[in-house]
Amino acid sequence: QVQLVESGGGSVQAGGSLRLSCAFSGYPYSIYCMGWFRQAPGKEREWVASIDDRTNYADSVKGRSTISKDNAKNTLYLQMNSLKPEDTGMYYCAARKFRNCAVVADLYNYWGQGTRVTVSS
Repeated sequence: QVQLVESGGGSVQAGGSLRLSCAFSGYPYSIYCMGWFRQAPGKEREWVASIDDRTNYADSVKGRSTISKDNAKNTLYLQMNSLKPEDTGMYYCAARKFRNCAVVADLYNYWGQGTRVTVSS
């Protein structure tokens, strides 16, 4: 069983930066893709970014965010810059056992508990 634990959320002003981390453990060799999702109050969970042998980003964060993974540390990161109020939400780390990253939450097998990001204007 793979465990995911997010950290790094917080409250920042618009224009600020945050780096989210996701420590993963268990059977990391069974993971082929990892991603970040977010969920704003009253909205559905949405894909933010994913990484396997390449990275992909949602249009809403492209150019402002960088997803990366340190396999030696078993940690996934999401560096977010130029934050906007609309980036506010709960951010979740997710892992998928199958090749080819997906943008649909239901296709991910493991989830963390989330870390909250609040961006004020």
